[in-house]
Amino acid sequence: MNGQTCQDCGHESAAEARFCTSCGKRFFQESQTEARAKEILNLRILYVMAGLLVLAVLFPPWESPPGSPPAYLGMHFILSPPEPEAVVSRILQTVELVTIAIGGMYLAWVFREKP
Repeated sequence: MNGQTCQDCGHESAAEARFCTSCGKRFFQESQTEARAKEILNLRILYVMAGLLVLAVLFPPWESPPGSPPAYLGMHFILSPPEPEAVVSRILQTVELVTIAIGGMYLAWVFREKP
């Protein structure tokens, strides 16, 4: 039989088997492990993500001042709020930063460079 011999029990299994048919131990697949080790995240997407994170901090979302009806006032430069007493919406900014970070990491993984 042309196959793999288990390191633990010595049982011989088929060459394409991933597990030993006797004891169930996983066979080491060098080609799969080496191929995965050579994969790297897409750096361009990570750079874009970092730039978007910086912009999200510089241009935070603003809300109407306390005591007035709640309203989303949009993205304005941090030094020029949309109206007096307006406040930076920390919850919206947190949601925005987390969304950009998770989306950027996911896209960098999806479009990773494969060997």
